[in-house]
Amino acid sequence: MASNCTHDEHQMKRVLTLAKRGKAWVAPNPMVGAVLVKDGEVVGEGYHRRFGGPHAEINALREAGAKAKGATLYVNLEPCSHYGKTPPCVDALLEAGVSRVVASMQDPNPKVNGAGFEKLRAAGVKVEVGLLETEARELNQQYMKKAATGWSWVTLKIAQSLDGRIASVTGHSQWISGKQSLRYAHLLRASHDAVLVGSGTVHADNPLLTVRHLRGRNPIRIVLDSKLSIPEDCLIVNTPDQAPTWVFARSDAPEPSWAGKPNVEIIRLDPDAKGRVPLKRMLREIADRGVGSLMVEGGSRVWTSFLEARVVDKIEVVIAPMIIGHGIDAIEDLKVLKVSDAIRLEPFRWRRIGVDLHVAARIRYADGSNGGEA
Repeated sequence: MASNCTHDEHQMKRVLTLAKRGKAWVAPNPMVGAVLVKDGEVVGEGYHRRFGGPHAEINALREAGAKAKGATLYVNLEPCSHYGKTPPCVDALLEAGVSRVVASMQDPNPKVNGAGFEKLRAAGVKVEVGLLETEARELNQQYMKKAATGWSWVTLKIAQSLDGRIASVTGHSQWISGKQSLRYAHLLRASHDAVLVGSGTVHADNPLLTVRHLRGRNPIRIVLDSKLSIPEDCLIVNTPDQAPTWVFARSDAPEPSWAGKPNVEIIRLDPDAKGRVPLKRMLREIADRGVGSLMVEGGSRVWTSFLEARVVDKIEVVIAPMIIGHGIDAIEDLKVLKVSDAIRLEPFRWRRIGVDLHVAARIRYADGSNGGEA
């Protein structure tokens, strides 16, 4: 049972604050913070700084040193009990002599899933689970889905005018959103394992799809290109030092002139009934390759296809204070004939970013199902 102690809640809030510092660096691992307290005093704290680096518990133990003996550890996720990129955190906690562990939640990863708590309890450590669990789950939604289901988390990211346009009638779109929103878009890129666009976006905008307006790791770049039509000189296949590029195409698409370029891989799939790359099979492929989270950046046909396939978990929309009039719609026809059949957004949150309005919401279909339930 979770502790209701105000002191415990205070320390766990600090844990969650620390965990968020790893946002642009740790995926596909979860964001985790840790605080060690002894005799009412914080003796060590840390967070998971980078994928492949020491976990939060280890960083806190290093700061605490000998003071960790007899201390209470506050952590937002169950300490790992298996060898991965790093040794088990549970072993280090037992060796340091930690006497109590207060955790927000159990890790759904099958390699952990209660084994860490069990090992701690077997060694005589007092374990309490459930403190600020709702907040902890929300922090690591992407990781939770991949760990529990094996499927990648999917976010749609859209920048549009007040009247729902992503470009003018000529296709011009730079820049609809403001500078602060552009920086946030790059933070979203850094906090997802992969970013995806359609071939139309490559033809129209020639994007690099890297993180440039803040410090963070570059995601894997994915292009949906059924006919392998993107040009040989596009940035996404000519910047091998920036990030890997995966191009998903129909199995019968002709070999392009850029095939074989460094750090670029063509992945062929049999087409769906509409002759397109099948989205669920594509998602299965990237999940099997270790992608825990995918951000879909466009364009409108791609966003519409993902919504139609019911594979979207969350939508992030930046709405600029402008009216374009006739132009390119953000979302195409979804065959919604009655308002009661519309896709709902809940819980729905909004805030201001510079001059723009930012909306973030989970997808919920008319039958009540969550988006992304593959």
